[in-house]
Amino acid sequence: MVSQELLEILRCPACVREKDGLLVLSRESWLVCQDCGRKYPIVDDIPIMLIDEGDKWVKTAVEALPVPPPSR
Repeated sequence: MVSQELLEILRCPACVREKDGLLVLSRESWLVCQDCGRKYPIVDDIPIMLIDEGDKWVKTAVEALPVPPPSR
């Protein structure tokens, strides 16, 4: 599980320069950007914060995200 302290400082790497890039924990294993909708998986308690990874899931509805996320 990702700590609350870490969640408070993490930001979407694609949005952080121009917007807030706030991330919300969804389905206990995904971080969803409130600005762009990119979704970053949490694998083995490690958020995968690569823009390319977020791009893969941007069009997937939160309810349709696989739990647990697929391993890289």
